[in-house]
Formats: sequence, C-alpha cells, structure tokens
Amino acid sequence: MADPVGLIGSGGIDPVRGPGAGQRVQGKADPNGPSFRDVFMDTLREADKLQQDATQAVEDLTTGSRNDPEGVILAAQKSEMAFKMIQTLRNKVMQAYDEIKQMRV
Repeated sequence: MADPVGLIGSGGIDPVRGPGAGQRVQGKADPNGPSFRDVFMDTLREADKLQQDATQAVEDLTTGSRNDPEGVILAAQKSEMAFKMIQTLRNKVMQAYDEIKQMRV
C-alpha cells in the first residue's frame, strides 16, 4: 500500500521490509532502535494531528477566515488516508493476534 500522507517513512517503517529495516546488527534487533509501540504511538499522534488540522480547516472555511476550498479538501483527504492506514494496521495486528491464539503448543 502506498503512503501518500508520509506517515510510514517518518516513523522508521520500511513498507517492504517492515519496522526497523536497516537497523539489524548480525541478525539481532538494534536495542537503540524504536520499539513497535513507539512507532505506533507516533503514527497515532500524527494521524490525530491531521484530523485536528482538517477539522480546523473546515471550521475556518465555514466562518470565512479561509477561502481556499482546495486546501480544505486536501487536509480532509490526508486525514481520511491516515485514518484508513491506522485502521488497516489495527486489522492486521488483530489478525496476527487471532493466528497466534489458534497456535497449538
């Protein structure tokens, strides 16, 4: 999936090789690299900020303090894409959790 919003690259996630790609030392994870939780929380914060920016842009357009509907549409689309990316990530994590639950030990 492409990342038109730019959230994947900013959090240290390589869309092909996954989180922390390029941070491996002799087959072991880099202990100084970001954890999954840190990357996920940063991504959530960025998505929340995009949502707030879109809401503020719509309010500014309705009150008349902003007169560029293209910018408002762009902010809303960025926010929507970020939300869909977070939703997809959540679905993948839940799918992995379900698979782990079904493993026999």
